[in-house]
Amino acid sequence: MTEDKTKRAQQFIENIPHAKALGMEVTDIGDGFAQIEMNYDKRFVGDPDTGVISGGAVSALMDTCCGAAVMSHPDVVGATATIDLRIDYMRGAKPGDRICARAEVYHLTRSVAFVRAKSFDSDTENPVATATGAFTAEKKS
Repeated sequence: MTEDKTKRAQQFIENIPHAKALGMEVTDIGDGFAQIEMNYDKRFVGDPDTGVISGGAVSALMDTCCGAAVMSHPDVVGATATIDLRIDYMRGAKPGDRICARAEVYHLTRSVAFVRAKSFDSDTENPVATATGAFTAEKKS
């Protein structure tokens, strides 16, 4: 079952051009949660003086991870789209570090999934960013 969800989530990512370009990879997925990672890449640096990756790249990672979490929920059928996403940036990611986002659906209505997410670099105690969002979701009847 998890292998099917991972495959479906990875296909979801590969069909989103910017997610594919960022090299996102599903590393864990289950019922209503997902973990997606991407390697550091100098092309995505937002501040050349520090080498810190762009907030836009982190944002795209978190948004995509939230969508994958929704799609993996056992009561959701079909695709999803972002309705609302709030991201709070806590600090810049360490230059050179792989970035990991982990998202979980914490509430599901007939048509909306509510999701929380965090992203980390090698310092797993202090998030790079946190997010809360609402996503379209068709709940099974």
